[in-house]
Amino acid sequence: MKLLLVLGDDDTYKLITHYVKPLGFEFIRYTHVLKAMDSIDEVDPHAIIISARDFPRHWKIMAKFVRDERAKEVCPFIVLKGEGFPVEEASKASFLGVSGLVAESLENSTEISRLQGILSRYMPIDERRRSRRFYTEAWQRFGFVFTRPDNHTLITGAVKDISSGGLSFLPDDPLLLRNISINTKLAECSLRTGDAILSPICQITRMGRLISLMFFSFPEGEREVLSSYLEKLPLLELEWIEKDKRTKQGLEYLV
Repeated sequence: MKLLLVLGDDDTYKLITHYVKPLGFEFIRYTHVLKAMDSIDEVDPHAIIISARDFPRHWKIMAKFVRDERAKEVCPFIVLKGEGFPVEEASKASFLGVSGLVAESLENSTEISRLQGILSRYMPIDERRRSRRFYTEAWQRFGFVFTRPDNHTLITGAVKDISSGGLSFLPDDPLLLRNISINTKLAECSLRTGDAILSPICQITRMGRLISLMFFSFPEGEREVLSSYLEKLPLLELEWIEKDKRTKQGLEYLV
């Protein structure tokens, strides 16, 4: 799948590619809107992202150009908005068939999930489930521990992001992972997913400050438990926001 990026800023490009890479896109970048428009038919992108901060007028021209030839269902068109993006511009974006507005800074997990969600919405269901990565927050109730296979040391830490295919893990004590190699299989793992405790067999795919792990296998039915919970996260987030809002209102009343 090809993702066309129309961005002037190098830092934004690095940020977007970092968070979108897990979805499996091939990135094609242009720093000039007109050149990008000229290349649309040749590139034939599956999705387009353009920066309204870099191109405050031309993003609207490109949106109309794309929608004249490609429907939302065929090619999502995402606009990155900077600070102070006017309400009137948001209305124009809706009228022009823009698929979504996302903060260019990607400053929190909500914006990251919104970007990934818009793009993954148009992917085949099996690929979507396998690829979408969620950046964890405390309310999601993810936890992970495993035992080193060579010396049976218990390794604890925090889940930083997760998909139905694997997770990234920040160990509490990196020294306990010295001399453990990539591709090592971990048979003794416990993964907390909401209220459920799962027992995947994992394989280490990358070592560093963060450890990347692939879910090699699950006991029967457990992979479906994880996939189901991941699919429910957007709804659970709304419920958590409403609950948090009611709690704060209650505290304000007491004060």
